[in-house]
Amino acid sequence: MTLPAAVILALCLAVTRAAAAADAPGPKVPPALAKGEALFNTNCSVCHGIGARGTRQGPPFLDKVYEPNHHADTAFYLAAEMGVRAHHWKFGDMPKIPGVTRDDLTQIIAYIRWHQKQAGIF
Repeated sequence: MTLPAAVILALCLAVTRAAAAADAPGPKVPPALAKGEALFNTNCSVCHGIGARGTRQGPPFLDKVYEPNHHADTAFYLAAEMGVRAHHWKFGDMPKIPGVTRDDLTQIIAYIRWHQKQAGIF
């Protein structure tokens, strides 16, 4: 069974639009979160991606599983401070992040939560 050319074209356009949306920059981060953004980019983005979108090395935080009701802020503090065994992802265990202070984590978590709100996670 073959699909009409119009259907194939429509499917290709839909996939292209979805890929472009995934690569498009998100909304401008508020100035109050600039420190959290810089800290995230320095300490977290290599695995969790720019804008917390994930990479092949770590999961995105823009997934419903990371909403505050499932992963409270405490989970983020503990993951960075102590590391965490893989449980929601296929990327392996997360090591602790040396040199990141509790205040740094507060800033990073606020930045992540802002992105989650923008993405409609909560």
